[in-house]
Amino acid sequence: MATKMRLQRRGRKGRPFYHIVIADGRAPRDGKFIEKIGSYNPITNPAEIVLDFDKALSWLQKGAQPTDTVNAILRFKGVLLKNHLQKGILKGALTQEQADAKFNAWVKERETRNASQKSNLEQKQRDARKSALDAEKKVSEARLAKIQERKMAEMKALEDAAKAAAEAAAAAQAETAAEAPAEEATETPAAE
Repeated sequence: MATKMRLQRRGRKGRPFYHIVIADGRAPRDGKFIEKIGSYNPITNPAEIVLDFDKALSWLQKGAQPTDTVNAILRFKGVLLKNHLQKGILKGALTQEQADAKFNAWVKERETRNASQKSNLEQKQRDARKSALDAEKKVSEARLAKIQERKMAEMKALEDAAKAAAEAAAAAQAETAAEAPAEEATETPAAE
């Protein structure tokens, strides 16, 4: 029986979530499996990987063949490096202490790299939020300026209308005042 380490899909449409399982190579993708050794969630950023390191290492040593994606996950978690170092110990190329020192140095270097990547990602997210907020502020200020400009135009139009009404009223008053003396002047000669 050829055993494979592969992903078994879970989750709804468009939101995948995977279990990392050991299964017979002839079994369907989401079918019967021998053992579940972890999970992989590609939706989160960075992707969330939960893996039972010792079980994965023991299955690799037993001869289980990982698929391409599981191989990348095992490489990321250091299972393949640990397997490689264990083979070196069996061949006599390394001692257990040397292998442990190399593996611990790799783990420490990986943790610092992951921490810096995570902090860079968080910084990018903060910068993106800040730039979006600044852009929204600019749009809001432009909108506010347009509204104030429109209100000023309305106020000016009202003032102009009020001035025009006052001038029209003054002109009408002047006209009626001019007509009244003329009527008096025309009426007096008629009285004579």
